[in-house]
Amino acid sequence: METYGRRCGQAERDAMTVEIGYALCSAVFAAAVVFGAVAGPVLLFELPESVELLLLRTGLVLAPALFVARVVSVLVRFRRRPQPSQPGRTSPDS
Repeated sequence: METYGRRCGQAERDAMTVEIGYALCSAVFAAAVVFGAVAGPVLLFELPESVELLLLRTGLVLAPALFVARVVSVLVRFRRRPQPSQPGRTSPDS
C-alpha cells in the first residue's frame, strides 16, 4: 500500500485496520439503534397495518443510509488527520 508516494509501515496499516473496524462497529450500532427507535413501536404496540408498514419501511431505509454515512464520515475524518512533518516529531499546533 502506498500513501502519497511512500510505502505504509506496519503501524500505519494497523491504524487503518483499527479505524476500519471502529467505523464498521459504530455504524452497525448506530443503524441498529435507529432501526429500533423507528420500527420498535411495531413490536411493542398494536398499531394500524398502514402505520406498521410505514414504520418498518422507514426503518429499513434510514438504517442502511445511516450505516453508510457513519462509515464514510469516520474514514474520511481518519484520512484527513494531519500528519507530522517529520517522523517522531509533532506538528507545531498539536
